[in-house]
Amino acid sequence: MTKVILYIAASFDGYITRSDGGIHWLSILDIEGEDYGYTAFYESIDAIVLGSKTYEIGLSFDEWPYPEKKSFVFTQRHLKSDREDVVFVSDTVKHVLENIEAQGLENIWLVGGGALINSFLQHSLIDEYIISTIPIILGGGIRLFPPSSPEEKLELINSKQYPSGLLQSHYRRKVNV
Repeated sequence: MTKVILYIAASFDGYITRSDGGIHWLSILDIEGEDYGYTAFYESIDAIVLGSKTYEIGLSFDEWPYPEKKSFVFTQRHLKSDREDVVFVSDTVKHVLENIEAQGLENIWLVGGGALINSFLQHSLIDEYIISTIPIILGGGIRLFPPSSPEEKLELINSKQYPSGLLQSHYRRKVNV
């Protein structure tokens, strides 16, 4: 069964990017030898889903940030890639997840951005949340959970505090019985 995990960093005041889409504020966490559990998480996933703006941010890096993982990019635009591991999709999140599951891919990383996260939330499709709260107040930008987000009850799996001040919280969606 497919499991969707939102693994993302947010500012203390709940933003995932600055208003201009910038993420350079994340560099305050660059501490030699500390990956905040990223490597273990990345090895645990089978595929990635992300929005087109997040995809374009990934293209701006020196190297493609999601090597050796199939990436499904949600977009209504006609984007192209030379990478065989990048697939552009314009269907509903439910249909794309069904397609991903049919390919035998189970652990899915929902990278972002905000609109795509909200689409998954609207359909209760996020099974786990790993949120790294960065000790910075941005004062504006793109919200992790915009005001139109539906209510979702969560239960804490664990949390970890790092010397940099980052607090990583891992929750699962609480299923009503």
